Amino acid sequence: MTQQLPFNNPYRHGFARVAVAVPRNRVADPAFNAAETIEMYRKAAAEGSMLVAFPELGLAAYTCDDLFHQAALLDACEAALQSVVDASSDIPAVAVVGLPLRVDHRLFNCAAIVAGGRLLGVMPKTYLPNYGEFYEARQFNGADTALASEIDLCGSRVPFGTDLIFEAAHLPLFKLHVEICEDVWVPIPPSSYAALAGATVLVNLSASNITIGKSDYRHRLVSLQSARCIAAYLYSSAGIGESTTDLAWDGQALIYEGGEMLAESERFSNRSHVISADVDLERMSRERMRQNSFGTSVQKHRSALQGWRTVRFDLPLPQQVPHGLLRGVERFPYVPADAATRDERCMEVFNIQVQSLVQRLEAANIEKLVIGVSGGLDSTHALLVCAQAMDRLGRPRANILGFTMPGFATSSRTLAQAHELMAAIGCTAREIDIRPSCKQMLADLGHPFGQGIPQYDITFENVQAGERTSHLFRLANFHNGIVVGTGDLSELALGWCTYGVGDHMSHYNVNASVPKTLIKHLVRWVANTDMLGADGSRVLRAIVATEVSPELIPNEPAEPHPEQAAPGSEPDAGQPGQKTEDTIGPYELQDFHLYYTLRYGFRPSKVAFLAQCAWGDRDRGRWPDDLQGEHNQYSLADIKKHLGTFLWRFFKTSQFKRSCVPNSPKVGSGGSLSPRGDWRAPSDSEAEAWLAELRTVPEE
Repeated sequence: MTQQLPFNNPYRHGFARVAVAVPRNRVADPAFNAAETIEMYRKAAAEGSMLVAFPELGLAAYTCDDLFHQAALLDACEAALQSVVDASSDIPAVAVVGLPLRVDHRLFNCAAIVAGGRLLGVMPKTYLPNYGEFYEARQFNGADTALASEIDLCGSRVPFGTDLIFEAAHLPLFKLHVEICEDVWVPIPPSSYAALAGATVLVNLSASNITIGKSDYRHRLVSLQSARCIAAYLYSSAGIGESTTDLAWDGQALIYEGGEMLAESERFSNRSHVISADVDLERMSRERMRQNSFGTSVQKHRSALQGWRTVRFDLPLPQQVPHGLLRGVERFPYVPADAATRDERCMEVFNIQVQSLVQRLEAANIEKLVIGVSGGLDSTHALLVCAQAMDRLGRPRANILGFTMPGFATSSRTLAQAHELMAAIGCTAREIDIRPSCKQMLADLGHPFGQGIPQYDITFENVQAGERTSHLFRLANFHNGIVVGTGDLSELALGWCTYGVGDHMSHYNVNASVPKTLIKHLVRWVANTDMLGADGSRVLRAIVATEVSPELIPNEPAEPHPEQAAPGSEPDAGQPGQKTEDTIGPYELQDFHLYYTLRYGFRPSKVAFLAQCAWGDRDRGRWPDDLQGEHNQYSLADIKKHLGTFLWRFFKTSQFKRSCVPNSPKVGSGGSLSPRGDWRAPSDSEAEAWLAELRTVPEE
């Protein structure tokens, strides 16, 4: 059903727009409160929300105290509920409203779920606070004292109880459960069982008076509950209009998803207000599938989940929703946009890499490290990790044996950067010209280049990459060291590495689960420290600004024997002539595709939709705040093209390289591609299922 919606509609891609309303109310005036509720209900639905949650006891006001025992007020509350039910007949959204209800001669603090002109069900509050400023047990009974599982209300017989899940027929992943205020403050909230029973959207109707520090605690409480339950969690609070006889109210509303805040209301507002967000139901569903411990929890609590009831309702999804996707989509999912958070992330990643290398050296009783230094990004960062590992072990940096090995396309820029970097670090530095040995191998192969004919094919490239790695392994043997690998996660994903005796292989690879976009920031982060001094920081910044290139194919030479010329003598020595991204697409976009494909397994059309939200509008997508001038804007056609390249290379052509990668530490929850860790896949699978689904994406 959702696939019939327009491509730019978030509902098509597993999102649901939800809202929390904080209306102005009047104490003990249900007619006024119902009118405010209906007005905000309509407003939220007009903005595309399919769910609107209101505060606890909102139709009466939470602070009625002993007025709750007055029949006139209770009658007026039921009449107010009827008016909300009647209004819902032409409002395409679910409303969850709070009111006191009489059931079997007892009074319950309840949430009524309303949609499509009918009352879908009623859920009573389980835990009644009766401490401090709270005296709810004076007026109400807890849900576990109820005898009835159905009640007659608003002209219908409807389900009553805490074991209810409300499921949308047109959006099956939308499964709603409601608890009330104190219910989430207890050790095992009812919503925990609801999540195990299948609920993906958890709502808390709360009144929650404000005291010093309580706002922060609400954030932590809701964040942790949404994370533990792997669900969206909507939290409401009473605002302006509640009695201030003894208490104060701030009207704080929150929307969280999987531990992350999506929206928060203005506090202490003197007007009615509503917040909205698009929650990713598919993300929650996939996380539950991925974390088998969630399924184990279901099994362990099966007895408590017996007899839960599902109430299905039919609610047409909006063909168009205002404002596009109502949530931030980071352009760089591996790189925090906030500068302070990014520095913290870089520090943690760097230390994970260093600690892992330290452990490998100590466990293997190895004194020396051998590393190829190209003057480019990946080898630079790996060398920085090596330097810090030696410092931590109390060994001289001279134990790092750095070799720069210029080939037929090495630019003067990268060669100079390699030497300057090794000097700044203080490692043992050597240069080995691989061109003579490469020419000999090409001649042995019968390759035209070996006969003086410039033919720059894949063999020409791989001979150079293989020659470098062959030298490094033999050097490690000779010096009783290990080869430190430099290839990164992005290259593994795209298969952009020479298999076997090439940059695919090493004794230990510190970079294999770090994507290219993050390595760039790691190097910049080190440059902003005093680890290498002013000269070292200068060369690090120059390396960050260097075009990413394998430097294997030269610009057209004037002579048929480019090995006779000095490295860097090609026409453009300022930047490498060969550009990796011309072949495999921009790393900033391919890392985006990698994250959502690897971490969540989203279908290509959803990845393209998210990429369009992040990259399609230069003023909308979020990126590191101090780098706004560096990044591009991509049309949907661009995104579709580069995503096609990614899918083909990731699923069809590159798995055999990932199936035998060297040991390397996992550094982030975004996933790694180690066959011993996050990713196990056949080396001979097809990619057509993904490419066929990608073809459903329009060009614009």
